[in-house]
Amino acid sequence: MSISAYIREIGRGKDGARALARDQAADLMGQVLDDQVSDLELGAFCLAMRIKGETPEEMAGFLDATESRLNRTAPASSPVVVLPSYNGARKLPGLLPLLGLLLAQRGLPVLIHGCATESSRVYTSEVLKALGIEIPPCVPAPELGKVRFVPTTLLSPALFKLLEVRRVVGLRNPGHSLVKLMNPVAGPALLVSSYTHPEYAHAMSATLALRQAHALLLRGTEGEPVADPRRTPHMEGFLSGKPVVLEPPQTGTMLNLPPLPPGPEAQATAVYIRSVLDGEQKVPDSIAIQVAHIVQLHAQISHAQIS
Repeated sequence: MSISAYIREIGRGKDGARALARDQAADLMGQVLDDQVSDLELGAFCLAMRIKGETPEEMAGFLDATESRLNRTAPASSPVVVLPSYNGARKLPGLLPLLGLLLAQRGLPVLIHGCATESSRVYTSEVLKALGIEIPPCVPAPELGKVRFVPTTLLSPALFKLLEVRRVVGLRNPGHSLVKLMNPVAGPALLVSSYTHPEYAHAMSATLALRQAHALLLRGTEGEPVADPRRTPHMEGFLSGKPVVLEPPQTGTMLNLPPLPPGPEAQATAVYIRSVLDGEQKVPDSIAIQVAHIVQLHAQISHAQIS
């Protein structure tokens, strides 16, 4: 079906719009990623979905189309921990690299993927560079005990183009949701994903269940999938799509806050991360809890594969 026909279905406003079936959503996103639509049609699609909102079935279809077109990384000898990073740091230090490096210290293969989606934030790639972890010129292969970063442009230039529409229209679109849920690995993976607003939690949980994913889902820190060092967020695990509550949310703010950098600046964040990795400072309790849950989920996935 042509994209104009799909837009007529999804573009009837919040109350009049009709949800697409999973295969229809996959066809629609396939047309977008295959550059078969005009810029005007692309903008209409983005705005219509922004008003309507994505159903779990539609998001599953969008992911089906996207993952079939990605330049996916090679698998590792154990499930790869996937950390999507697209929001960056606005006020707090971006500690996603700390999470990844702590997991790598446990021997897990870690893949971070992402790109800058706004101009006013400090992104994970900047902190990694300050830590001496360079951005590769091609899609890297995950390795046990290593953190690898892959820019979205290497995974899919077309997906990057979809994300860039936000800079023109000023609003998020389905691309900003699907990058937090996709598996860029051509093999088993444990996705660590996050939401910024509670209303997104149900839709993301339902999508992970539909896709029978292995995942950990939590309320992120400024949109990044790392626990807020000032409090422990709600964490939910998924094994083949089956959910289990791993950690109830902590109410309020901790009385004894860790000595965090005063802002998001990349170099200061890198210095702090080094001090934690070297044992000079304690790992924030909430991040230590998140690491423990990821390691446990990873072990369960690995055991299921062997069995």
